[in-house]
Amino acid sequence: MREWNYENDQWLRLPSHLRHLPLFTQQFDLISIVLKFLWWSFLRFVFFKYYVRLKVEGDYSPILTQHPRLLVVANHASHLDAVAISTSIPFRFWRDLYFAAAKDYFFSNEFMAFFSKHCIGAIPIDRKDRRGGAVKLCLTLLIKLPRIWMVVFPEGTRSKDGLIHPFKKGVSVFSEKSNTPILFLYLDGPFRLWPKSSVFAVPGPLTVHVGPVHPPAPIDKVSKAYKEWVTKINSSAFATNGRPGGLPSQSEESEETDPQEPSE
Repeated sequence: MREWNYENDQWLRLPSHLRHLPLFTQQFDLISIVLKFLWWSFLRFVFFKYYVRLKVEGDYSPILTQHPRLLVVANHASHLDAVAISTSIPFRFWRDLYFAAAKDYFFSNEFMAFFSKHCIGAIPIDRKDRRGGAVKLCLTLLIKLPRIWMVVFPEGTRSKDGLIHPFKKGVSVFSEKSNTPILFLYLDGPFRLWPKSSVFAVPGPLTVHVGPVHPPAPIDKVSKAYKEWVTKINSSAFATNGRPGGLPSQSEESEETDPQEPSE
């Protein structure tokens, strides 16, 4: 598979009418719309209705109408997270919905790349990239597009215990440099249904809580505000120091490339 070239003009000079990302040419646009609708229909009316029972607490419509550009942040403990967030958002907003996604997983082969581009709206993030190309790509999208809702998972990887671990600084880098507000989401249930160690999800309930919109701010302020909001919903949602399920060790933190937060 070819190497991603973040410096190429097709990545960085993005038109305002961008359908997805310039990972593919505009002749695929109709295909993308059809595939996204079929994928959304399956998720909405089959998978998240009969297998995983999805419930949304809160209303996206006024938020997304008032904020055409948003960074959407959520806790991350399962492969269900991205699809649950997608399904919770009305389809009419999907044209502007993107996910920062790990290139080594979501673009690992031609089938996954095609699915990730056309059904998920994935932005490929190279977690081994040390040149800042992925950061530049995300910032370019946030700055140049008049409408974009970019979903990032600030923990940087799926939680191994279902608890919320410290946020990496990338979400604040993106937010402050592009002047993009941050929408808080909290997912209750995905770890119970599909933990990192399991092959596939088991049936059960999953709730997406739609929270407040926070202005651009340093990561300590964003983290504090997110924790204050989530603890009102679930007082035991966060990891604690020094115990299993606590803060990640220094070696664990070093495994992630900050400030990129791809879903995995």
